[in-house]
Amino acid sequence: MKEIDQLPDYMKIVYRNLLNLYKELEEEMAKQGISYRLYYSQEAFKEIVMGYEIEANWCNKGYKATFDEYMSNGLITGGHLMLGFASLLGMGEVANVEAFEWMQNKPKVLVAANIIGRLINDIASHEEEDQRVHVATGVECYLKAYGVSKEEAIDELYRMIANAWKDINQECLRPTPVPMAILMRVLNLTRFLEVVYKDGDAYTHPELQLKDYVVSLLIDPIPI
Repeated sequence: MKEIDQLPDYMKIVYRNLLNLYKELEEEMAKQGISYRLYYSQEAFKEIVMGYEIEANWCNKGYKATFDEYMSNGLITGGHLMLGFASLLGMGEVANVEAFEWMQNKPKVLVAANIIGRLINDIASHEEEDQRVHVATGVECYLKAYGVSKEEAIDELYRMIANAWKDINQECLRPTPVPMAILMRVLNLTRFLEVVYKDGDAYTHPELQLKDYVVSLLIDPIPI
């Protein structure tokens, strides 16, 4: 907290609430004897912030990364590792040290999930992001790297997404490296991102369809 004055005012409230959240989690998890879990979540959060800083530097310098550079960093900024660890924090005994170490080592299923999340986001949002100051997306980086048309670039990114889904399916076949309950966290995060981005950027514009999904799930659910 003593470092907070280095931040601009608009970021201080975010930083303060983030540290308070981790402090509350630490106190609660210490009572349960599982405070070791918080370390992994904090490290993943640091990693994604550093990935965002790399993108910000590219943007500020007007640098368009190579596709390989973009994907190397994009597998971090896609957010699956950070969200994956967050989703394990409150699980039962199945989320043991071995499960956290498995995720820390970025297994094939997690890499595939990050590829899907990163590229489906880029395909859905690249046209709008071109209209504002923003780091080049995977679409633009692929165009630069291979000199193809935008349509060809998007087709290739969809092929990469399809191959990543095959990797996820393969990793979910038994015997699995970790309990299926752990794998389902990664799988469901990826499913969610497909819902958000498959028909456009519903993250930026939730009123288009995401709002209806939330209403149908939580406010007007179908009776069972």
